[in-house]
Amino acid sequence: LLRKEKWAVLTLHVSWILIIIGAFITRYISYEGMMPIREGATENSVYSSNAFLTLYVDGPVGDQKLRRTLEDDLIVTEQGIKSSLPWTMDFENTPIRVDFVRFEQGMQLGLVPDSSGTSYLQIVESSEGSRHDHYLAQGEISSIHNLLFAYDKPTEGAINLTSTPEGLTIQSPFEGTFMRMADQFSDAVSVGETAQLQLRSLYQLGGVQFVIPEPPVPGVMGIVKADENLPKDQLQDAFTVRVWVGDASEEITVLGSKGASSFSQPVSIGNHDITVGYGSKVYTLPFSITLNDFIAQKYPGTEKGYSSFMSKITVADDRPFDYDIYMNHVLDHQGYRFFQSSFHPDEQGTVLSVNYDQWGTWITYLGYILLYLGLMGIFFFGDTRFKQLSKSLDKFSSKKSLLTIAALLTLGTSWGQTDHDVAHGAVTPTDISSLITKSVVAPEHARKFSALVIQDDNGRMKPLHTFTSELLRKLSFKDQYEGLNADQVFLSMQLNPAAWYQMPFLTIDKQANNDSIRRIIGAPSGQKLFKATDFFDDQGRYLLAPYLQDAYGTNSPNQFQKDFKNIDLKLGLLNRALSGEILKIFPVPDDENNKWISALEYRSGGFEIADSLYSNFVTNGLRYYLMSLQKSVETGDYSESDKILEAIAQNQELLGSDVLPSKQKIEAEIVYNELDLFNRLYHYQLMFGAFLFLVLIFQIFRDAKWVRTTASVFVWAIALTFVAHTFGLVFRWYLSGHAPWSDAYESILYVGWATLGFGLVFGRKNRLTLASATFVTSMLLWIAHQSWVDPSIANLVPVLDSYWLMIHVAIIVGSYGPLTVGMILGIVSLLLMVITTQATKTKMESHIKELTVINELSITVGLVMLTIGNFLGGMWANESWGRYWGWDPKETWALISIMVYAFVIHGRLIPGLRGAWTFNLMTVLAYASIMMTYFGVNFYLVGLHSYASGEQVITPTFIWYTLFGVFMLALISRWRYQVVFKKK
Repeated sequence: LLRKEKWAVLTLHVSWILIIIGAFITRYISYEGMMPIREGATENSVYSSNAFLTLYVDGPVGDQKLRRTLEDDLIVTEQGIKSSLPWTMDFENTPIRVDFVRFEQGMQLGLVPDSSGTSYLQIVESSEGSRHDHYLAQGEISSIHNLLFAYDKPTEGAINLTSTPEGLTIQSPFEGTFMRMADQFSDAVSVGETAQLQLRSLYQLGGVQFVIPEPPVPGVMGIVKADENLPKDQLQDAFTVRVWVGDASEEITVLGSKGASSFSQPVSIGNHDITVGYGSKVYTLPFSITLNDFIAQKYPGTEKGYSSFMSKITVADDRPFDYDIYMNHVLDHQGYRFFQSSFHPDEQGTVLSVNYDQWGTWITYLGYILLYLGLMGIFFFGDTRFKQLSKSLDKFSSKKSLLTIAALLTLGTSWGQTDHDVAHGAVTPTDISSLITKSVVAPEHARKFSALVIQDDNGRMKPLHTFTSELLRKLSFKDQYEGLNADQVFLSMQLNPAAWYQMPFLTIDKQANNDSIRRIIGAPSGQKLFKATDFFDDQGRYLLAPYLQDAYGTNSPNQFQKDFKNIDLKLGLLNRALSGEILKIFPVPDDENNKWISALEYRSGGFEIADSLYSNFVTNGLRYYLMSLQKSVETGDYSESDKILEAIAQNQELLGSDVLPSKQKIEAEIVYNELDLFNRLYHYQLMFGAFLFLVLIFQIFRDAKWVRTTASVFVWAIALTFVAHTFGLVFRWYLSGHAPWSDAYESILYVGWATLGFGLVFGRKNRLTLASATFVTSMLLWIAHQSWVDPSIANLVPVLDSYWLMIHVAIIVGSYGPLTVGMILGIVSLLLMVITTQATKTKMESHIKELTVINELSITVGLVMLTIGNFLGGMWANESWGRYWGWDPKETWALISIMVYAFVIHGRLIPGLRGAWTFNLMTVLAYASIMMTYFGVNFYLVGLHSYASGEQVITPTFIWYTLFGVFMLALISRWRYQVVFKKK
């Protein structure tokens, strides 16, 4: 490795050593945690991210008492804790042991009713955006947010709650109010005046809001199961251990959790006092941080659609300074790194993530940099395996004898050319059809209407052309209905909403598999399109209502329950569309969050517009427009309707200019929608790829100039689709304002682009590689346009609004391209082995070797990109929100994929794994790890990179057919390989 030719390999080995050293420092020396701060408060404490179990033993040593401590961080699961215990120690010749007894999650300190117990009063207060329960014992005083409460213990300066035969009374040292929740009755609370306490009433006294919901209850304080609806940060774990001191023992239970630190009361066992602590370890910083202000910015018109959030702080040190911490903008100070992690629900406090790992980070970064250099070096420097393979390609014959295999592959693509359109089902009734016909707006006017801007529920500003297209796809999986485009359909809905309740255009499921819903509504099996009225009986009762509670009430719905939810959401969406509620095209003047509303929202109240003229326009403008539009449909004169559209557009420009997209961008988005580029591309790519196969077949028998020219024409045609694909991604980038690989749809498009790009690169040596890559790309684009993938352009969550998105995601998702090419070449090579005979052995062996070399080159490139991309993701994490490795499902499976492909590439060094058949089969099997890394993690598991939400996902049946097909191909190709290539 010390030779100049091997410096790239040496660099790789050194990099892994540094990464391991850095990881050791991070794991065993450094620490990380969370730092919550309220506005105006100053903090210098950090709560560790790990939960610790702590044991304090106070016992006699001579004539004095000393303390010994045992402490360890835990994996917070029952099995993880069991693996850490028991603990043993010796305290002055007295054996002490700690045994695990019980671990319960979702617990809290609460009142356990007991008729012989003390009387307790429950006080519920709300602070920091969350509910908190407090229990005040009779005869005691308690401070709740610096406000004293006394129960049957008169105390000056406290809110005195006193028992009387008539009930509880209240006496307050503060002026305040109360409101009885049952009837909304409210009244004042006077200073020093004794009054009857109003149960289940909201009191506001001394800056605290509280409710006393029930009369006093006798009981004892204990550990109880918490309400499942409580926020996670209020749920605690109950940890029970048995502590032995010699032969004596006691069970001790302590409540705790990550982000909090708590200890049990000391328990005397023998001559020793035992205290058990559980929860986060508290670290004290050598400086303090004051939160001056927390700013949460939202997407226009949304309540919880945060575009960014920022903490404005002051660092109190020898030289104090101000600083702003926000996503992708961290603070480094004295070896500590502070990230914007989250915030309090009431937006009055921040939660900073703190990392103390300066040495571990820089050693790890140095390892990463050497890793990148080494991986890139194997392509260009020294006598590496990659360069050897590149040179060997030139030694292969250029003749192609792939007649049978190409024929097999072209047969395999025929299914993709099948028409998958959804049938329109039953014929529309004549009377309903005539109503729709009378409300068909001219395409020219519909195009003008589509240029208006709407604010969607997620705060994105987009032309109505985009909105109506998305609406129709969600309702019917179609881009048109009965020859009407989406704009015409939507305008027809506004003109004749009652008729559209009777129109059969709603879909339940694309494959028409859910007969459960069909039986409930009395529809025949296999019917694909439905009317909204089909889901109601003659008395107007909603037929799906009895089944929705179960569908919405489970975190793991099956596919049938998902279909129940989907059709329910579709009916709700249709109702919003037909009522006009969804048409948010009117800006609210001077709204701090740039809210846009519909006419229905404004008429319903909740919004105030001071300008009477504009208020009247919002109230009646759309109504006048629809009346004018109906007349225009009848007469063919749209001049008056055009004027009203112009007035709406002018108000949008005048009052909504802060968030209104430019006219150029609006027009560009309409053009993008009309092009429907990616949906069209896969047809052309499938066709060109198939024709290229056929030409290559013909070329085997007659290698004439015109044949070679024809093949070149198809190669150039495929190259043009690649250019169009590139143009489409750039176009989408311009419209969305972020790199086009931030969601499921965009990432599939990008994987397809990378696959075809690498197919073009490696296709220079073997055109079969290009044909295979084109086929895979067409399939990816087809998948991207299935009903379960949402092609809508969406706003980014704050963490993705970073230049790291372009770097990390582009590389790691791009790596799937060459790895996909490797998989398809592995299949092609195995198929070649199946059809090879003794007569064609020489020619086929040459082609198999050539394809195997290209395959190894391809997966080498893919592995390098996957490795670099994965570790760049770690750097992004460490520069944006926290630790550079958090065992998220995505990064874990990416690491598994790296290990799998590293094994495939190094398999040639293992005698039993050498040979073309083994290598090509391993490249096919290894691709399963990529499928899990992408589709499995994105749609099955829950994590930072997931598009799923914890719901149960039913594995498609085609996966089992695919596995069976791969098994049979492996079996048959192995048999033929042994017979033909291993025969002596």
